Amino acid sequence: MPTTAHSKHPEHPTATAGETVTRLRAAFATGRTRPLSWRKAQLRALRTLLTDHRAEFAAALHADLGKSRTEAHLTETGFVVKEIDHTLRHLDRWLRPRRVPVPLTLAPARARTVREPLGTVLIISPWNYPLMLALAPLVGALAAGNCAVIKPSELAPATSALLAERLPRALDPEAVAVVEGAVPETTALLEQPFDHIFYTGNGTVGRVVMAAAARRLTPVTLELGGKSPAVVESGTDLRAAARRIAWGKFLNAGQSCTAPDYVLAIGEAATGIERHLTAAIREMYGTEPSASADYGRVVNERHFDRLLALLDGDGGGRLVTGGEHDRTTRYLAPTVLADVDPDAPVMREEIFGPILPIIRVPDLDAAIAFITARDKPLALYGFTASRHSKHRLATETSSGALAFGVPNAHLSVPGLPFGGVGESGLGRYHGAHSLDTFSHTKAVLDKPLLLDPLRAVYPPYTHRKESLLRRFL
Repeated sequence: MPTTAHSKHPEHPTATAGETVTRLRAAFATGRTRPLSWRKAQLRALRTLLTDHRAEFAAALHADLGKSRTEAHLTETGFVVKEIDHTLRHLDRWLRPRRVPVPLTLAPARARTVREPLGTVLIISPWNYPLMLALAPLVGALAAGNCAVIKPSELAPATSALLAERLPRALDPEAVAVVEGAVPETTALLEQPFDHIFYTGNGTVGRVVMAAAARRLTPVTLELGGKSPAVVESGTDLRAAARRIAWGKFLNAGQSCTAPDYVLAIGEAATGIERHLTAAIREMYGTEPSASADYGRVVNERHFDRLLALLDGDGGGRLVTGGEHDRTTRYLAPTVLADVDPDAPVMREEIFGPILPIIRVPDLDAAIAFITARDKPLALYGFTASRHSKHRLATETSSGALAFGVPNAHLSVPGLPFGGVGESGLGRYHGAHSLDTFSHTKAVLDKPLLLDPLRAVYPPYTHRKESLLRRFL
């Protein structure tokens, strides 16, 4: 039986993956998505959808992940609205052809680069930020003039259903489609001829996506994750550092790819950071985080059980705070562990939940050695008052991003690219970088036929021609 793509648009209530992609590719071939006016109209319509239906999206996010309205605005709807605003403000300039100099040997001639849309792209989004990680890439795809298929995560069913209902009604239904479902639907989509695949999720599925793309030589962007460390040095303001680490870690109940995954505390900073993290958690979520309206929940029971197994694993160290849990509500308290064995299960994989291990190291040399001995992380956070230490972290480590003094916030700087390196990802986006990802930058050379100095390179090659070529080329 053919796998179907569920669309709420009355003209296309149910279609196979192949039919959906064929329809969008046909629409792209007509040129309807190329005009700047169409691109801007789609971005404005997406903005209106997010602002007019903010409460609906907040309710869906709460149903899926227990997110508060404020967190839903901060990390999902409001984030995408700002991405749209930034793109609309700069899109004309980004799309202008760029002149490049021509060597004297080719004069007279003019050269420039122009951006052209890739065609029809596939965006596969995860469950942890099911709205933002579906729509932020879509902003770039639309701005570049592409058609797009969105595949939301089935693990965030309320948000997925709302996207499937609202997006085709708000945007051009011949250019944007939503395909709901799980592995069969994703597999069917990966068999289709896309011009770019944008995947956000884990490395295991990322390899599957890349292998499928390789069969058609389809370019991919892989936004993955990894164990992002926070390095804390003595001499910094440990109270302020703890607040920011706690905020970055326990936002969305720790289910953020850029969350600090563990703390490398240097020397005496380990004792102080323990105390201040405990206080920071209490300040943010109270003495009973389960009763806090601002604290989320683990997405499902499978992930809940995985996190408990990490918490109970050998070498997990000493419980500093937290650990309380309730499987029926998928509640796991903000938890801090100390004296953790570097080889413990909690240190072998990305935690992706509200568990924060602290590992004490003697000095910055040991911290850098610890980081560089492992896969390159999506982000690295430094909490230090030393300019020398900042320089060393910048020059002696490699990560998708490096931030000092605050986690996660680099995503909100429109001019900064977001992406990983090595195991943490391939490619980058946000702002102008999204336009780079979803466009082909075409080289254009225009040389008139009236004058033909190129005769010097035509055969037959005389001694005089050879001398000229050696001199000028």
